[in-house]
Amino acid sequence: MATSNCVVSLKLLIDTKQQKVLFAEAGKDFVDFLFTLLSLPLGTIIRLLSKDEMVGSLGRLYGSLETLSDIYMQPNLNKDTLLKPNAQVAGQQPSTFLINMLITNDGYSSSTKKLYVCRSCRNYSGRPYYVSDDPKALCPQCINTTISTQAIYVAPPNSTTGGETSSGKGGYVKGVVTYMITDDLEVKPASTISCIAVLNKFNVKDVSALEEKVVHLGMQEGVLLLKASLQSKSILTNVFLGKK
Repeated sequence: MATSNCVVSLKLLIDTKQQKVLFAEAGKDFVDFLFTLLSLPLGTIIRLLSKDEMVGSLGRLYGSLETLSDIYMQPNLNKDTLLKPNAQVAGQQPSTFLINMLITNDGYSSSTKKLYVCRSCRNYSGRPYYVSDDPKALCPQCINTTISTQAIYVAPPNSTTGGETSSGKGGYVKGVVTYMITDDLEVKPASTISCIAVLNKFNVKDVSALEEKVVHLGMQEGVLLLKASLQSKSILTNVFLGKK
């Protein structure tokens, strides 16, 4: 499989007789990515997979909002709050890998911050400034004036724009552990006992039929993994061995 924007490697243990991934061994970044799938809003999932590939009718619902004229929307509502919802879970600092994986094809990222101020309010000293994250919002102080002048966002001291913090924290799980991920995305710390349990579960008798394979996860594989997780219980097999 061609890999684009490769950022993470993981090791697969494959049963070559059944052409099935028994489990993968991976580090923090891959597990953080998997757990982040649980936090994705429906709007983000539909946009990542493309609305035409969605099972059921949510894709059509998404497309109808895309094409609906702004004149039918509430005046202070930006459609992007539904079409491009913020995917970050409050209180969690995503790693650089997660930000790279969760950006959409149009470059939108949950880490992007844009604020707007009212130009008219700014010209009068003593007046309070009104701020909005929607450039179409109307200023409650200035009649028929939009809050559309983009402000420059300044991050607080010692903040990060993604990636590990200086203390080595970030994401969801600790980085000093190797994790085992089964084909149906069960995650647990890797151990000899866990490996033996998986082999017994699939009744693997011929150890010579087992093969290790290192694969890479980029944007393309990440989207395929998200799609497979909604449709199958053999996710790693489907994505990395090409089986449907």
